[in-house]
Order: sequence, then C-alpha cells, then structure tokens
Amino acid sequence: MSKIPVILDTDIGTDIDDTWALTMLLNCPELDLRLINTVSGDTTYRAHLTAKFLQAAGRTEIPIGIGLGSPEGSLNFQQPWLDGFDVDSYPGTIYPDGVQAMLEVIAASPQPVTVISIGVATNIARALERNPDIASKCRFVGMHGSVHLGYGGAPGAVPEANVRYDVQALRNVFAAPWLEKIITPLDTCGLVVLEGERYQKVYRSQNPALRALIENYEIWSKLVTWMTVDYTDSKSSTLFDTVAIYLAYSFDLLEMENIRLRITDDGLTLPDPAGDEVLAALRWRDLDAFYDHLLERLKP
Repeated sequence: MSKIPVILDTDIGTDIDDTWALTMLLNCPELDLRLINTVSGDTTYRAHLTAKFLQAAGRTEIPIGIGLGSPEGSLNFQQPWLDGFDVDSYPGTIYPDGVQAMLEVIAASPQPVTVISIGVATNIARALERNPDIASKCRFVGMHGSVHLGYGGAPGAVPEANVRYDVQALRNVFAAPWLEKIITPLDTCGLVVLEGERYQKVYRSQNPALRALIENYEIWSKLVTWMTVDYTDSKSSTLFDTVAIYLAYSFDLLEMENIRLRITDDGLTLPDPAGDEVLAALRWRDLDAFYDHLLERLKP
C-alpha cells in the first residue's frame, strides 16, 4: 500500500503536544511527510525548533517552511532548548515562504495530499486564497473545535485555541471543497494523557528523538504560563495533536460523525444545519488501545 503524502502545519513551541505529535508522525509507516510548516507567533523560532528536533531524530531530509506569523507576545516556551543551535549549519532545507512551499508540494504530488493542521488555520487559508483549486486535491485533518465537551472532558463547548486565534481562517478552510474534511475536537483529543508504565517507557528511553522530546517537555514545563506542570516524571500533559496525526491514516479507535458546524466570532464550533459539514471524531471507541498504539509509534 502506498504511503499517504502529508504536510504538517504546526505551532510547535508553544504547547508541547506539537512536539509529541511530530515525534509520532516521524514513526508512522502509513505517512510520507513532505513538508512541515510553522504557523502563528514567531514562526522563525518554530522553524528553528523543528530543525533542531529533526536533526536529533536523524530526519533532516524533511523540508521546513516558515509560515505566517502573528504578534502574540512571547510564547516561545521551548526557546532554551535552542541554545547553541546554529541554523546556518543545518543540513536540511528551510523555505522562507511556507505557504508557497505548501502549494508546490501539493502541485507536485500525483496523489492527494493530506494537510494536517495542528495550529491555527492561517497558512492553509492563505494557500486557498492563492490557489483555491488545492482543496479538491487534498484532504484536511485538523485539531480544531469543541462540540459537546471542553478542556479536560468538561461538559459544554468552549472556544478552542486553534479556532479562537484565527476564526476567519478556519471558516474559510471549512467552507472549501476538500476531498475529506476531518477534525478531532476537544471531545476526543482533550482526553489524551499518557501516564503510568507507558509514560515511563518514553521518559526513560534512550531513543534520541525521545530524549529530545523529554528535554523539551521539561524546559516547557517550567516556562508555560497557562498551567502548572510539576509532573514531567510521571505523565504527559494533554496530547491533543497526536489524535490529528492518527486520523490522517485511521479512524478505527474513534467514533466518527458527519456534523455541520458554525464557527462563532468568539471561536465556538456549534452544531448548525446551515454550517459547513465536517467528519468529526466525537467519541473514543477505545482510548486505552490508542495509548498502546501511540507508544508503539513513539518507539521507546
């Protein structure tokens, strides 16, 4: 079976789950990662973080694109890990225009490309502006929204961050005629925390990519501003973005439902018959099996 060509669009370096998701993606035999684009905030910092991580993982053949930034303030919570990193000696490719790089990867692929969005949809909306035809050649898989549950499984929808920080971009993405339009909202991705012996296998691993992951987790835990993280030796934080990686190649462990969603100005994703139809992972069939699968993909 041929691999699925994918583009990862990520705000790596603010929440740590993007780094977990990238680690998982690098080990997915179903997926052929053609490009990693950075989005929102300081996208150059995010690109350099990605580059150093790819170097640690031995995967510098994967190109990186610097996407559209935004003046979000200092959310560079993994910055200390970049100390001493010389981007000028990085052997891989870093494109200065990530949106253009995305368009070129899509144009060059004879197969449909799956665009995995684990940040705000700013880059993808801009790519659609430049060439609306890309939607009909691609699948969209996003970590976006909150339908029935909020953060930590709390009942009721909330404005999810990847929606709230660029509402119009996601509206434009949802309105586009993708081959498939798939999301994991907080209803499913907001429940994923790796702990116990499974976490210890990652935490104690000597795999270079996992050492880099845990180094980043420990740095991030001391700098992150929206939560207190004093448990890096016992469990992960919420690994939202790993579920989007999984949905790029399998639905087996989730209950998928076609649902029409309207995005409000404050970033709620509300069921509405007049909204755009998406295929949403609204419930887990077997979250415990997902943890086993995630551990297998992380390769401790």
